Amino acid sequence: MRIPIPMSDKRPSPLSFPCHFPIKVIGKNCDHFDALVFSLVSPHAPDLSAGTIVSRPSGRGNYLAVTVTIRAVSREQLDTIYRQLTACDQVIMAL
Repeated sequence: MRIPIPMSDKRPSPLSFPCHFPIKVIGKNCDHFDALVFSLVSPHAPDLSAGTIVSRPSGRGNYLAVTVTIRAVSREQLDTIYRQLTACDQVIMAL
């Protein structure tokens, strides 16, 4: 069961844009999970390249943590990316 998290509130962002922003995405370790993450993030980060993605399996190899570092230009962009990621059934968590 997914718990909805309010993404947009009226508080100012503590980030200064543009900035490099790492997003960690965790899912089951299956074929092409990193490619799935790339496909979900890339429409919202046009300058994203494959070299900005780092994957690391869990200790037992059951899960995969994928870190994507994007050039974030706004809080709205980050909110949209997190909504896309958390809406995907294969994504367990996005940090």
